[in-house]
Amino acid sequence: MRSKTCMSGNWKPQHRSRRKEASLVKSEPKKKSQSGGFFQKFFRKPEKSQKEQRLTVQRSIPYLEMGRDGICRVEEHLYSKTVRFYDINYQLAQNEDKNTIFESWCDFLNYFDASIRFQLSFINHKSDMSEYNKVIQIEPQHDQFDDVRMEYAQMLKQQLAKGNNGLVRTKYITFSIEAKSVREAKPRLERIETDILNNFKVLGVKAYPLNGVERLQIMYETFHQEEQQKFDFSYDRILQSGMTTKDFIAPTSFLFKSGKDFMMGDTYGAASYLNILAPELTDKVLAEFLDMDKNLVVSIHVQSVDQLKAIKLIKGKITDLDRMKIEEQKKAVRSGYDMEIIPSDLATYGGEAKKILDDLQSRNERMFLVTVLFLNTAKTKQELDSAVFQTAGIAQKFNCTLNRLDYLQEQGLMSSLPLANNLVPIIKRALTTTSTAIFVPFTTQELFMEGDSLYYGLNAVSNNMIMADRKQLKNPNGLILGTPGSGKSFSAKREITNVFFTTTDDIIVADPEGEYYPLVEALGGQVIHISSTSKDYINPMDINLNYADDDNPLGMKSDFILSLCELIMGARDGMEPEEKSVIDRCLPLVYQKYLNDPKPENMPTLGDLYDCLREQKERQAQRIATALEIYVNGSLRVFNHQTNVELDNRIICFDIKELGKQLKKLGMLIVQDQVWNRVTINRNSKKNTRYYIDEFHLLLKEEQTAAYSVEIWKRFRKWGGVPTGITQNIKDLLASREIENIFENSDFIYMLNQASGDRQILAKQLNISPFQLSYVTNSNEGEGLLFYGNTIIPFKDKFDTSLKLYSLMTTKPNEMGKYKEKKEA
Repeated sequence: MRSKTCMSGNWKPQHRSRRKEASLVKSEPKKKSQSGGFFQKFFRKPEKSQKEQRLTVQRSIPYLEMGRDGICRVEEHLYSKTVRFYDINYQLAQNEDKNTIFESWCDFLNYFDASIRFQLSFINHKSDMSEYNKVIQIEPQHDQFDDVRMEYAQMLKQQLAKGNNGLVRTKYITFSIEAKSVREAKPRLERIETDILNNFKVLGVKAYPLNGVERLQIMYETFHQEEQQKFDFSYDRILQSGMTTKDFIAPTSFLFKSGKDFMMGDTYGAASYLNILAPELTDKVLAEFLDMDKNLVVSIHVQSVDQLKAIKLIKGKITDLDRMKIEEQKKAVRSGYDMEIIPSDLATYGGEAKKILDDLQSRNERMFLVTVLFLNTAKTKQELDSAVFQTAGIAQKFNCTLNRLDYLQEQGLMSSLPLANNLVPIIKRALTTTSTAIFVPFTTQELFMEGDSLYYGLNAVSNNMIMADRKQLKNPNGLILGTPGSGKSFSAKREITNVFFTTTDDIIVADPEGEYYPLVEALGGQVIHISSTSKDYINPMDINLNYADDDNPLGMKSDFILSLCELIMGARDGMEPEEKSVIDRCLPLVYQKYLNDPKPENMPTLGDLYDCLREQKERQAQRIATALEIYVNGSLRVFNHQTNVELDNRIICFDIKELGKQLKKLGMLIVQDQVWNRVTINRNSKKNTRYYIDEFHLLLKEEQTAAYSVEIWKRFRKWGGVPTGITQNIKDLLASREIENIFENSDFIYMLNQASGDRQILAKQLNISPFQLSYVTNSNEGEGLLFYGNTIIPFKDKFDTSLKLYSLMTTKPNEMGKYKEKKEA
């Protein structure tokens, strides 16, 4: 997106020098001036006493008071507040969405009238890496898993080092108004704040107002960018110590000896302004500056011009230009050449002025006076010069220049504080709404969360680490989608590993292809091999007293038994009402012994249900019993046993690869019921349960297993469950309106390489732009898009193949074969 710039209004700053140092700094004594006539005496400033010339660092900081509520008295009758806002994906959005965001941003700017000054602050500063290390830190537990645990921890540290997570990027808008007192200012500021928050909400931007401590911390970090000491302040300490807020944020010294740079403490700094020379700018200009990996503060001071005054000003300019045009035409006539031949500048400026007037009068445009300031800081003078040179290079790229604020370094520094008080007002550029809005404050979103956050690769745009906690989503349900070989199962295993090392959550895996057992065994988990020849048994009739929300666990268990019988009977249209009634009548009889005395040996089996059905007189009961017979007494009786495997291990893998076609669907439904059993038990102990279902499409093909899956996606969150479906095609999730609920109730979608048809469906369902879609088009292994809540982030994850963990997580047949050979040896 491009926007034309207009109405140049740059003036050269006057040269003035001032030097300030830590405590009290003396200026050189002035020489007495000689008398020089009336005008010299009249305009000469009165000389200050030596005491008045002494300034402290604290007095240099240009505000008077900072209230607890975040209202700052900047000057005697000037008050301001600050709102922090977060990023949205603007640069990766499709053009239609970009236009919508841009138009909404224009409306945002038009909200500010001439009585409100505002300042956009973009602060890039290096953070203490220890804060990031805390998020990814995995401590040794001195157990048998420490070798792979510490290997994973080292991998995370290496990935963190690849990005620039150590550089914190924050964005603020500060607004100020004139008022006689804080009592008068407060309601007006709060009303403006509410309007700003609502405008951000329209843009889909998260924002919140800052209190006094938070505003002071911004200024502290600006003055102490190269220091590791954290901001330590509370308003109670002011009362105890008698100090002011400035004492807690001030650096040890200010030194403005040179006209081109300065020092604050041990930090070198330089203030500059952007001279906009280009006839038009793109919406990428601000993003390019903010993408620098250096300490940088970009401040955009904006003052709206009263609409009537702006129109009057432009009309006056047009009149002046017309007058000049007439003078040129008169000269042409006197000189004997064509009067239509006038200087090209006059024609150009005249046309531009008329266009601006038209914009102001009929195109919902306002006029703003804009000052764009840059504050570079560094540890050494050489590093500072390099940073300024890099910044100037970006400006030059967009046909602008970065000019030092010669002998206005102090004013430039103080104007970079988020106070909405521009101390270099002589450097302004008059721009219309559209031209001002071209400095779009949104680039790309990052995702680096604290808490039980897990690693999901690196941001493909910024190279920063992606750390996210699914449990903080409204719906933590997730899907991992991708073509064969794109890394679906590997991504699931990486998350399982991360969950095992950094949380206390239980983990259950439904594994139809026998791919997860190496990892599960390495983590000390229980692998349950279910097949017609296996000696591992799970009882589909298992129940626990917490199986349902109410005091009737049998009510919900009966739903599962009905689904099981429907699957066994092959009832495509469901069982008849009479058949359901017979089963419902039998279940209380079958479970009576266990409910009276809940001991494991009293748990019924399918054989008990079969016997009870045989005792019923209805022919429907006999038909159901006959269908059950092969699963009770026949060749498929693998599910007619008491459970004999450990189901309370923290990580369980149900390996159903060897189940035949007749039993696989039944086996997957029974596994789901076992998962529900575990979730209900864990709920009472306030423990989360992660459930991973590979080849998820197999469950969605059958009505019974699909319906049970839909229930899991609807109810798991309430019970502390976090399900993840792993499948190839999104089409399987849109097969019916009921199954579509799974997709709609998934706030976490990890998209790897997608087939063409699936890409178009995902683009429509998740509003993915064509540019974003390129990240799942013919992408390499471990590359794609992460949909987290309403955030879409492109990612890449190149896992080190030399690690032991890789051999446990790979699903490539040749590499799994090597693992088997190594294990057998």
